[in-house]
Amino acid sequence: MGEHSTILHVDMDAFYASVSELDYPQYKGKPLVVGAGARGVVLSANYAARKFGIKAAMPVSRAQRMAPSAIFIPPDHERYSQVSRKIMEIFFEFSPHVEPLSLDEAFIDVTGSRKLFGSGRQIAELIRKRVFASEKITCSVGIATTKFIAKLASGRCKPNGILEIAHDRVLTFLHPLPVSEIWGVGPKTNEELQALGLRTVADIANTPLETLKRALGPSAGVSLYELAWARDYREVISDAPEKSISAAETFAYDLEDKDEIFRELLGLTERAAARLRARQLRSKTIGLKVRFADFSNLTRSKTLPHSISGSHEIYEVVKDLYLALKIAGSRIRLLGVSLEQLVDQSGAVEQLELGERELGWSQAQVAIDRAIARFGSGSIKPARLIGESDEEDS
Repeated sequence: MGEHSTILHVDMDAFYASVSELDYPQYKGKPLVVGAGARGVVLSANYAARKFGIKAAMPVSRAQRMAPSAIFIPPDHERYSQVSRKIMEIFFEFSPHVEPLSLDEAFIDVTGSRKLFGSGRQIAELIRKRVFASEKITCSVGIATTKFIAKLASGRCKPNGILEIAHDRVLTFLHPLPVSEIWGVGPKTNEELQALGLRTVADIANTPLETLKRALGPSAGVSLYELAWARDYREVISDAPEKSISAAETFAYDLEDKDEIFRELLGLTERAAARLRARQLRSKTIGLKVRFADFSNLTRSKTLPHSISGSHEIYEVVKDLYLALKIAGSRIRLLGVSLEQLVDQSGAVEQLELGERELGWSQAQVAIDRAIARFGSGSIKPARLIGESDEEDS
């Protein structure tokens, strides 16, 4: 094998909270949590708030009990997207191979940029300086020869740090880590590994592959074994199309009424579908997420024979997915609609199996979207939604 790749994983430090601190300078240094409403969830917490044990995805009500003195503010998604776009532009100045994972983190393959900008560490320093000069927020950078190790490294030097794991030091770094650090190990797999007595990455590396395959299933067994030996062949996929578009809502009280649930699903579908069309995309897989009052979740999805983008068609699929769950009478805390397997409008094969209906719908939809863009989201909506107050995403 020739020279090793140089891959950076750049991760903004407490991104939403850091941007919010710029917008609310009077809160700087105080515990600040992005997430509001007793029924909401924490999106981000600054490091002063994290000292109390507050973490992302935790219910706001619990975070308030943990840190009564903390300041809770609602998120500003438009602002975060704006800052994110500027940061990603900076990354592209150093390499064409940038793979954003979310608004606040990305992999950058700088193997071909070393002649121009210097070593991986020098490039990481340049990126950190540029991000801070442009947006006044800090980031942490992991540097390694694979995506897996680069991401682990950035998590180990937060906040505002750099950690480079040289090729010959990878196993020394990786093997003492807990199994939960391995890419793809969620709470359930972690429990299974603990039950098998596998606590560190070294424990997995030293377990025969056949044993792992029997205990965890063939594909998970192989994947864990490979990663335990730091074998990760995934390339940085630049300009990867958006993997999914979704809209979700946590309710101020648990929903039980079927009509109310359908109204919410319709509103969420409208929101996600409008974003889909604004990006000139279509979706082939429609997903539904339901969280119950006891915090348990159910997700279902349906893959269609051809891609669609109209709110009307997407809503029919969402409604069918919901009815198929047969959960009438359950108390629902959150609903979410996701649009996956996205294809470009131009690349989509338009199958007009139902006469010209599809075309008529998409033209009407474009006209509706334009009117909404001009007159606001309350101006046009299906008859079933009229008379409802419009709650924006919190």
